[in-house]
Amino acid sequence: MLLVITGFTLAHSLTLALAALNVVTLSSRIVEPAIAASIIFVAAENFRREDKSWHRYAITCGFGLIHGFGFASALRASGLGGSGGFVAMQLLAFNLGVETGQLVVAAVLLPFIFILNKSPSFRRLGVRLISAFVTAIAVHWLIQRIANSGE
Repeated sequence: MLLVITGFTLAHSLTLALAALNVVTLSSRIVEPAIAASIIFVAAENFRREDKSWHRYAITCGFGLIHGFGFASALRASGLGGSGGFVAMQLLAFNLGVETGQLVVAAVLLPFIFILNKSPSFRRLGVRLISAFVTAIAVHWLIQRIANSGE
């Protein structure tokens, strides 16, 4: 879990910084559906993968890059970003807020997941049920993002 969280964090921090500094920009019409699609991909992958491999960590880093562009959109919408020395402090503060949120969610959920994962029935059915739920929500988000991208 530490490798997955760290890889995602480093990747989205990189693209968040690049996008906030206007070095690289992507349209939210591309980024928002791509974020939803990445969630669908990872959740659906849980149906076919029992073992966690380096392949999964590499995918997580790649998706972190996409999510960083989404965070950059939120950063811009809040009035932060741009250029100059002050942007570095804004970027650091924003990124620390995002990371704190991720750590809080992980700190709350991971102990429960580790406990539940000791049960063979959870490993067999629970992961698939949770993944199906996440997939359904992400499909809904994807449809919304695609429908809204034409506006």
